[in-house]
Amino acid sequence: MAKRGKRYLEARAKIDPVKRYSVNEAMDLVVGSAKAKFDETVNAAIRLGVNPAHADQMVRGSVVLPNGLGKSVRVLVFAKGEKEKEALEAGADVVGADDVVEKIKGGWLEFDRVIATPDLMGSVGKLGKILGPRGMMPNPKVGTVTFDVGKTVQELKAGKVEFRVEKAGIVHCPIGKASFGAEKLGANFLALLEMIMKLKPASSKGIYVRSIALSTVMGPGVKVDPLAVRAV
Repeated sequence: MAKRGKRYLEARAKIDPVKRYSVNEAMDLVVGSAKAKFDETVNAAIRLGVNPAHADQMVRGSVVLPNGLGKSVRVLVFAKGEKEKEALEAGADVVGADDVVEKIKGGWLEFDRVIATPDLMGSVGKLGKILGPRGMMPNPKVGTVTFDVGKTVQELKAGKVEFRVEKAGIVHCPIGKASFGAEKLGANFLALLEMIMKLKPASSKGIYVRSIALSTVMGPGVKVDPLAVRAV
């Protein structure tokens, strides 16, 4: 078992491992547990009553967090002509087509998010083995394969996050920085949860949101009461 540091143990001592907290209580505890020398990212882990092995129970989507993520996002857009101009005017960091595909094949990866217009997906598809494992492959289900590149660039810059349920039925997603404070983090978390609720598969039976935990990247997890969240 890994040895825990003094700061971690002090933060964990303030959290009841059995209790399910309200959103406000949980956010206060999470923010209070941020003791690292850097501004820690806060993550949400939401276990759903779905079986991702079945295609009709795959939960995947994106949401624009009202308070952003607290970090700059480098956006790459695959587009030509007027759409290239639109992307640049919206603030895209890099815009190109086959030239950028070749650059990425050569090892260049100085970007965080990728958008592509549908007509260029034939070329972008060649990068599946590179972008796919990094979670960067454009996908129409999360809005990154689109002709509306200007709006999408602005949303990604503003803090739009993608999420998908993993094999164990859990959605892991960042919701901001500890420096945001409990109120802004709470608003981001509720926006994420609202979108996940909207994406509930029709084939999912029984309890949909089974458990929720919040934590900083260096801190202990804080369990949230799903019933209290549904009431909010």
